[in-house]
Formats: sequence, C-alpha cells, structure tokens
Amino acid sequence: MNRTLLGIPGNKLLAALAMALSAGCLLCGYEFVRSVSQSLYIKAYTADRLPIVMTLGPVGTLLAIYGYGALLSFAGPKRAVFYTSFLSAGVILACFLAINAGSRLAAGVLYVFREAYIVLLIEQVWAFINSTVRRDEGSKLNGPICGIASLGAIGGGLLVQHYAKIVGSSNLLVFAAVSLVPTGVLAAWAYHVGGEPAPAPEEARGKQGHLGARVLFRSGTLTRLALLIALTQVVSTVLDLQLSRWVEQGLPDADERTRWFGGFYAQLNMGAAFFQFIVAPLLLSWVRPRLIHVAIPLAHLVVCAMVIAFPSLFAAAAAYMVFKVLDYSLFRAAKELLYIPLSFDSRYRAKELIDAFGYRFAKGAISGLLAAARQLTALHPLTYPLTAIAAAAAWLPLVVQLTWKDTPARSDESDPKRSS
Repeated sequence: MNRTLLGIPGNKLLAALAMALSAGCLLCGYEFVRSVSQSLYIKAYTADRLPIVMTLGPVGTLLAIYGYGALLSFAGPKRAVFYTSFLSAGVILACFLAINAGSRLAAGVLYVFREAYIVLLIEQVWAFINSTVRRDEGSKLNGPICGIASLGAIGGGLLVQHYAKIVGSSNLLVFAAVSLVPTGVLAAWAYHVGGEPAPAPEEARGKQGHLGARVLFRSGTLTRLALLIALTQVVSTVLDLQLSRWVEQGLPDADERTRWFGGFYAQLNMGAAFFQFIVAPLLLSWVRPRLIHVAIPLAHLVVCAMVIAFPSLFAAAAAYMVFKVLDYSLFRAAKELLYIPLSFDSRYRAKELIDAFGYRFAKGAISGLLAAARQLTALHPLTYPLTAIAAAAAWLPLVVQLTWKDTPARSDESDPKRSS
C-alpha cells in the first residue's frame, strides 16, 4: 500500500525528493561555473563586453533546446535528462582544458554554455515535477523542492568562496563537471520511482515539432508566460550588469572577484532557502497565487527606486539579491503551478522554449541593446535601475491578466498524459 504524508502519496514524495537532490547537485556545480565563468570572462574581455557574450547566450540555448527536443522525441524524458547531464559535463571539461591551455575564446564559450546547460537541465527537473503532482500537492512541495535544490547552491557558493584562491579559478570547473554525474543518476532514479510521463498520441515522438513552438503560439496562457519571463529577465539582466560594473570598479583582482561572487551567491542562496522552506509553503497555502504574483514586481519597483536614491555597491548588490531570492522561491513556486494542468508538450517542450530560451533570449536582447547603446554614447548610471523599473511596471498588468482566473488542477487519474 502506498502510504501518504501531508495527503501526498509516498512514491510522489520519494520521486520529488530524488529530483530535488538531483537539482541540488546541479546547482552546486553551477555555482562553480557561474562564479568562475564570470570572473574569467571579465579577466579576458572586461565587464564592458559582458553584454556581447550575453547576447550570444540565446543562440547557444536554442541549439541546446533543439538537441534536447530531438532527444526527447526518440528517447523519452528519462533518458533525455540522463544524457544531457553527462553531455554537459563533457563540455565543461573541454572548456577547462582549453582555458588552461591559454584560450581566451574558451572563457566566452564557457559563459555561453553556462547560460544554456543550467536552464536546460533545471527545466527538465520542473517538467517532471509538474507532470507528477497535482496543483494542491505542488503548493506544498514546490517551495521545499526549491529549498533542497538551493542547499546545493549554498554549498557550492561557500566552496567557491573558500577554495577559489587556494585551487585557482579554472580548476574549480572539474568539480562542476563531476557534480553532473549524480545530477543525471538521481534524475533517472526519480523517473524510476515516480513513473515516466507519456505524451498523448498526437504528441508522441515529436509529432508537433521537437521545439514545441506550435504548442506555444497556439496557447494564450503559454504566450503570456513567455512575455512574463521576458520581462523578468529584463529586470534581472540590468541589475546583473549594474552589479558587475560596481564589482569591477571595487575589486580589480580576478581571484578576489571570484571569492566575492562566491560569498555573495552563498548569501543569496541562504536567503532564498529561507523563503523556499518557510515563506513559500506558508504563503502558497494561505494566500492566493495571484496576490503573490502581483506583490513580486511591486517589491522590485521599491528596491530599484532605492538604487536610484542610494547608488553604491551595497545598493546594487541588494537589488540583485532581492530579485534572485524572490525569483528562486516565491516566483518559481507560484509560476510552476501554472504548468501543471497543461499537456505533455506544454510541460516538456514549450516550457523549455519559454523558461530556457525565452529566459536567455530576453537577457541577450536587452544586453545587445545596451551594448549597442554604449557604442554610441556613454550610458548614464541611472539607465540600469530605470530600465528595471520600466520592465517591472509592465510586468504588473500582464501578471494580473495571466492569473485572473484560477485553473483547476487535474488529478493524476483523469489525465492520461501523466505518469501512473
């Protein structure tokens, strides 16, 4: 007999735990890649050229998503997450060898790849969760799943902070590659325990396209989600660029920057973990998701105004940290609930286009625009917080429309596209 806890069947809880641990290993390794790639790229090309590599990010991400989509069509979601984990490890190791051989280009390739592999893999984690649980179960589980995953990110950030100067920045990439082995194994085991979701006959083997673009553009909910993700990434990108400029000015040494970024991201992830384990489950149980979605851009409007009033490294770091803490916890937990009632292709294909490619495309587009503007004239420091304020203001009416009506969750028994 399948026992229940908090009204959730035991096999679902075990599968969710395995996938959360997989995400924890993934995010632990990503902290190595994120801090190292950012520091080494600044060393090779300076922070002023960050918008250029950010512009290239969506190209790499789209290629990765198409490859994943083809793999999903012919191998299924369980093998897809396993194979993409090990292929990512191979690319990181190749970049490590090239960087140690003196290649500046490899620092750019690593930055572009980091943008692609993390979203590709993390969205596969959530596609499984959204295919396995109901809306009421997701309200209880999504926050803790984010929290368990963030424990890996916290550990990774602390390890980077401690070992960056001891080991050397580029050597940390080996640990990132190794972390992807348990990532793939645990994800495959989650599918073994929770079952592998099956597409409807009209979706089988990629009949509607490997990318899921047709599914995306036929759905009003999915197109609104895509626009929402684009606006969130405008906010994220300008706050990230603003922070990088302050860090470059205050910390000229590459290893010291790596150490600072490691400590910063560790603190960020600690704050996110508190929201994931405590705040998100409580708010999602007591407050309608619509109110949560509306409150998030309002919070960003406030902190961006503070950057304008008190320009400093502290204010820039605080604004970016607030965005990421909410993005990793409340926003993620509430947003994922919107995917649960949708079809297999919506969850496994269109979701990758929205939350992986759309995420990176918006980031690349705003980065490219800022880079082009910088070629024409010196950007005023207020450009960054004002752009974030404009995007957050546009975010508000969109999220009101997107969450106007609560969509009833489907039960596992009534949805043939889900695992049994």
